[in-house]
Amino acid sequence: MLGFLLRLLPFWVREPLFIVVGAVFGVRILYLAATGDGGWAAAGIGLVFLVFTAVRVHTVVRALRARRSGGGPADADADADADAVAAPDAAVPPRTPAPAAQHPAPATREKEPNAWAQAFAAVAVFAALGAAVWLTPHLSSAEADSTPPAVSCPSGEDEEVPSAYPKTPAAVTGGELCEALNRPDLAQLLRTPGETATSASGTSNTAPLTDGKVAQPEAEVRFDTYTVNFSATYNKLSIAQYVDLMKFGQETDVRRVTVLGRPAVLASDHTMRIEIDLGSGASGGPVEQGPLARTLSVALDSGDRGGYYDITVWSTSGAFPDDGVLLDLAEKVLPTLPRS
Repeated sequence: MLGFLLRLLPFWVREPLFIVVGAVFGVRILYLAATGDGGWAAAGIGLVFLVFTAVRVHTVVRALRARRSGGGPADADADADADAVAAPDAAVPPRTPAPAAQHPAPATREKEPNAWAQAFAAVAVFAALGAAVWLTPHLSSAEADSTPPAVSCPSGEDEEVPSAYPKTPAAVTGGELCEALNRPDLAQLLRTPGETATSASGTSNTAPLTDGKVAQPEAEVRFDTYTVNFSATYNKLSIAQYVDLMKFGQETDVRRVTVLGRPAVLASDHTMRIEIDLGSGASGGPVEQGPLARTLSVALDSGDRGGYYDITVWSTSGAFPDDGVLLDLAEKVLPTLPRS
């Protein structure tokens, strides 16, 4: 059916159509074969398309030569279409001569359509279609790489930050930490690429026991498998002093590393679980020990003059990713902070 419809098209539309379609599909299939997506079978199919295109180009060239030599469009079509079959001879009844007195006016020859205009229109339309076919996979992959996060951070426009933030040079807010942490590729960095974030939050707090004088913003992004907490503490405690304090605490598996040229330390400790009962008016249950978490603490600067960022990862199952995940996460997230 499609072949019959194509045969009904004018010669100068049909042949350029065949040429453009054959060239686009031939080159595209050979490209896929060259990149390893199709193999030898695809390469053979691509060559068939290009041979078909070469035959149609030869047909058009012959038609143009016949047209320039004085043949009409009917002669060009007959010369171009190799599959035309001559009709068998048939008896033709003799014509009755017209009376001598009658002189019929010669028939006005209809104006032929511009062959070059038809060819140009056909090539333009199918070139656009070919470009769409060619670019669709690349556009799809680009859209997939730029998929936005499943959840967004609070705007923080109405949040009033404590006085410790304006007084602390280069201090970031909880909202800024959340924006830096809630990346589109965060699940991939955690080695759980099939997951999407279920919640994201950021708060601009102050460090406990400092009377609100030390800024300590934090942000948190939750997944089905892991929860990631990102905080900053703007005190005078260096990483070296922090490691010394860990010797008196309950931190385990302490490991000193370097991140972005800054001193850093990895340590494990249990989170805390607090239950608050708001329905009966009671204060809730006691503070309990939560799952084990892994924390990477990175100095605010390479000189380790005091203060640090904390990236902590844990899950309800008690498992957490290896140290390489936290190091990769810190190297991706810290440079995106507005004042890191």
